[in-house]
Amino acid sequence: MVLAPWRSPIARALHRNRSLVYARYLQLATVRPDGRPANRTVVFRGFRDDTNQLMFIADDRSEKIEQVEHSAWAEVCWYFPNTREQFRLLGTLTIVKQDYLEEDLQQARRSMWQNLSDSARVQFDWAHPGKPKTEGSSPPPPSPTEPLPNFCLLLLEPSQVDHLELRGEPQNRYLYHQEADQSWNKQEVNP
Repeated sequence: MVLAPWRSPIARALHRNRSLVYARYLQLATVRPDGRPANRTVVFRGFRDDTNQLMFIADDRSEKIEQVEHSAWAEVCWYFPNTREQFRLLGTLTIVKQDYLEEDLQQARRSMWQNLSDSARVQFDWAHPGKPKTEGSSPPPPSPTEPLPNFCLLLLEPSQVDHLELRGEPQNRYLYHQEADQSWNKQEVNP
């Protein structure tokens, strides 16, 4: 697979903002079953192998999973403070759950789990997200090798990217669109 032309500007922005731990946080917008938008902050976990897919993690019991199952369309908005750049990536999400059939994506799910810290893994053993809080003891750390059943890998496959450079006069903006043949078209537009 050929990497998309927008990957280079994102890699450059990540590198130039690497001193900011929060530069790996971005906003993920999905659509609720009733048609209303839902937005939350997620952590960018890298690109999957040699693809253009962005990786995130989620709990199978969370509302975002229900939303993605209703409509796979999503958009992320990612701002890099040091370079004053914004990326908006529109595409579809794939949920890789415990019962997902493609072995290569199951392996990506296991690898993601194994690369998490103990404190990140234990969150998937907490009580059901969004339900009333109850008192309880802290669970022991789960297995570092086998993901808990509710651990999901989310993959965003962008089909459109909007890159805005806010630094400079004039500002610059580029739109990337994926064509039917999977190639990418880049167009400079007014900010």
